[in-house]
Amino acid sequence: MKRANCTGVREFVFQGFSNFQEYQLTLFVVFLALYILTLAGNVIIVTIIRIDHHLHTPMYFFLSVLSTSETFYSLVIIPRMLASLVGLSQTISLEGCGTQLFFFLGFAITNCLLLAVMGYDRYVAICNPLRYSIVMNWRMCIILASSVCATGFFLSLVQAVSIFRLPFCHSLIEHFFCDVRPVLNLACAVPVINDILTLVISLLAITAPATFLFISYVLIISTILKIASAEGRKKTFATCASHLTVVVIHYGCASIAYFKPKSENTRDQDQLISVTYTVITPLLNPVVYSLRNKEVQDALRKVLGRKSLS
Repeated sequence: MKRANCTGVREFVFQGFSNFQEYQLTLFVVFLALYILTLAGNVIIVTIIRIDHHLHTPMYFFLSVLSTSETFYSLVIIPRMLASLVGLSQTISLEGCGTQLFFFLGFAITNCLLLAVMGYDRYVAICNPLRYSIVMNWRMCIILASSVCATGFFLSLVQAVSIFRLPFCHSLIEHFFCDVRPVLNLACAVPVINDILTLVISLLAITAPATFLFISYVLIISTILKIASAEGRKKTFATCASHLTVVVIHYGCASIAYFKPKSENTRDQDQLISVTYTVITPLLNPVVYSLRNKEVQDALRKVLGRKSLS
């Protein structure tokens, strides 16, 4: 436990990127550009899937839900971060910090669980193709998507309430947004139960779906290797290559951020990891699926061709 004189802090100050004071304008321009690309990319993905009836399948339904979640995930963090880089707002109220943490974790956990559901979709499509239309019917897709969102925000609520019930003695957040560890560091005392709860939620949100995905892809790859023709193996693997790329990067960043021992944390390292999963990772979804997925590329060409003709 960490102890200090409790003064009932009601407002926090972000330290932000103060170590990079001379580069703040450059960082603002770079992060703004990435943010605009993220929003535009995810909006395009959702719009293309909605317009093109060839993409009205479970895989693309879950992709559109993921893109929507990634868009709101970015909205929770990046606008305030950009404002702090140009000196507009360095402070946040206790309630505002709690709200930001709740929505950040809610969308982050939802994204992790959605990737697991998308892995299950690929497993059924490749390992049990004859039962695919029965198992992954639209009713099941809606139930899975709703359950994932409900679970994500329930776990987020539990985490946020457990943190913001604590008294805070310090007001300087050594970060650019309200994340779990930086906020817990401000508490007058952190009970062991909070550390246990954070670990349990991390295991449920990261380790459990990552393990499920690992098993799914072992079964998927073993099924692909049984396909007689090389062309057939290549074509089948192409249907899950984009998803696998996003999974590896997404869970890699999340694992480093939330399972790295506290003793190994340095502020600059934490900020670099956080920038990766708050700014860069949300951009991966539209980039990877547009560059590696032929169906999305074809649908985009159709829409652009239709507009040029009109």
